[in-house]
Amino acid sequence: MASFQVTMGSITSTVRGIIVSSILLTGAIAALAAGILADKYGRKHLIISGAIIYGIGASIECASIALGMFIAGRLVKGTGQGLFLSTIYVQVSEISPASTRGIMTSLPQFLIVCGLVTGFFMTYGTASLENSASWRLPLGIASFLAFAFAAVNTITPPSPRWLLAKGETEQARVVIATLGLDKAEQHEMLASSAAALEHSPNETVWESLKQTFRDFGDAFSAPFRGRTALGCFIMAFQQFCGIDGVLYYAPILFRQAGLSGDRANFLASGVSSLVILATTVVGALWADKWGRRTSSILGGTLITGLMLLMGTMYAADLVHPNHGVGRWVVVVSIYLFAIVFNGTWALAFRTFLVESLPRRTRSSASSLGQCSNWIANYIVALTTPVFIDRTTFGAYYFFAISALLCTVVCVLFMYETKGHTLEVIEQRYMDGSTKTTGRWAVEKLKMKPVTNIHQDTV
Repeated sequence: MASFQVTMGSITSTVRGIIVSSILLTGAIAALAAGILADKYGRKHLIISGAIIYGIGASIECASIALGMFIAGRLVKGTGQGLFLSTIYVQVSEISPASTRGIMTSLPQFLIVCGLVTGFFMTYGTASLENSASWRLPLGIASFLAFAFAAVNTITPPSPRWLLAKGETEQARVVIATLGLDKAEQHEMLASSAAALEHSPNETVWESLKQTFRDFGDAFSAPFRGRTALGCFIMAFQQFCGIDGVLYYAPILFRQAGLSGDRANFLASGVSSLVILATTVVGALWADKWGRRTSSILGGTLITGLMLLMGTMYAADLVHPNHGVGRWVVVVSIYLFAIVFNGTWALAFRTFLVESLPRRTRSSASSLGQCSNWIANYIVALTTPVFIDRTTFGAYYFFAISALLCTVVCVLFMYETKGHTLEVIEQRYMDGSTKTTGRWAVEKLKMKPVTNIHQDTV
């Protein structure tokens, strides 16, 4: 926006990357600490605290009079976002019945997409304002919504597993009775104890912090290393496939493909967000029908193909701003990429991450996975605008190779977890009926699946 540059000064592609990615630096650090704090103070309290910090950061951005102040606000926002995003999936997973956990853990992604839709069209609507309200107003509304989110979370139930670990058995029974669990699930959950958490809720934060660095090492030791490594890998490559490069810089990508004018670019981004929203709804409804592994492999295959197509179109000089069908192939491919990603990887990876982790390391290993996601996101956000300036096709090829590599890993190492309680999934690990990562055994050069959780019924 021109009014933003009037206040902040000229914005180069490098500066743009720094501004966009700055929120991710503190987010990655906060994600590492989120596991400790979630075990100490509870998932619910950390989500509320993170939302409040995010709201404060958005307020600083809204009131900014210089670029340094604006970036400082984004750093504060990143801290809050790292805390609540790293925790909310664990909280939802721990209070959801096994039969609907896929749908329930998809709801945060659905709300994120709702935020994208609101943000795109709000910015489109305020772009015509000729003063700084064009960019301050959306940030002010974002701050208000963050505080509202914190307020709403005060009426949500705490994790009964965390209550049990605190020794608050009666309160845990009351919460469990309201969650719609069947008798077997209630019995399994009540069998949990303080040993189910990586950090005792009764430890001081400093004791937990010192223990965490040892626990991060434990997460990469037998028998947990495979699950931790796989979780960190898929969460990082979820970003390296280019999704946030597309979301952050959609106007630039559309302009590169031939669409001109700020309004056209904002509208194109808005249409993308509506498509993403519709896809997320459908994907969430089907999350417990076709499973995590199937959607991950299918999604990765389609993402790889779409990125290769766009990169090849640019490399072959078939995309021209003023004529030819090449630009429309790219525009449609960007839409299709957004559809595929949000219907598959956006939902399946986060759900699988939480489901596959053991209770003992779930908080910290989930934080490690989220941290790897934030670091990869930072790299993509920082380098994409520079990448696009230097080469029209390089970024697309990088995203394609990353998606292909991740898909191969999913084929070899992912297993199906849908429809089972977290306790049952972990028990299968402890019983040795599935390998650490659910990986496939290779016998006589033939890929042969190791017995997995889905094959054992309870």
